[in-house]
Amino acid sequence: MRARPLWRGGGGAHAQVLEMDPGTRWEGIDIHEPGPEEVFVISGVFNDGERDYPAGSFIHAPAGSAHIPQTTTGCTLFVFYPEG
Repeated sequence: MRARPLWRGGGGAHAQVLEMDPGTRWEGIDIHEPGPEEVFVISGVFNDGERDYPAGSFIHAPAGSAHIPQTTTGCTLFVFYPEG
């Protein structure tokens, strides 16, 4: 996984582009604290541990939710954390 920071704002808010190679899987569970995570799938297919999200998908993960980011095909994501 490669993260490219794009922007930092107040209160810990930030945005990045995340590139995941084919067969990548996050170790453990990604818990969204202190705030939500918003993801736009730019290319490839992203899987949150439950379902696939093809390019063009938007995912809102509320604060306190969790998932296991992974991909079999590889993917590029725009990831935004509005509250850090």
